[in-house]
Amino acid sequence: QVQLVESGGGLVQAGGSLRLSCAASGRTFSNYAMGWFRQAPGKEREFVAGISRSGGSTAYTDSVKGRISISRDNGKNTVYLHMTSLKIEDTAVYYCAASPGVFAPMKRSEYDYWGQGTQVTVSS
Repeated sequence: QVQLVESGGGLVQAGGSLRLSCAASGRTFSNYAMGWFRQAPGKEREFVAGISRSGGSTAYTDSVKGRISISRDNGKNTVYLHMTSLKIEDTAVYYCAASPGVFAPMKRSEYDYWGQGTQVTVSS
């Protein structure tokens, strides 16, 4: 089992920045690729960003490229989502997830463990 706990969400004005953290415990963190997903009201949960086990490979959905980046610290068992130039449409609950693959998949079904989510609200 892997337990994931997200933090760092909150209310921010458009154009602002936030850093989300996801702390993992349980099994060896570096054995999992990690992903961040988000779910806005009335919408399906969507892939935002992913990072490979080593941190050497990342992937992003097109709508966040250039504004949001993912990183991980395997020594601290933590993955981060650095969000800048936030837009109102970034408002959602953000979830981190762990996949046993080497590289982070974009499909929700390929992730075995999920956190409880953290709310990000971007205001005008």
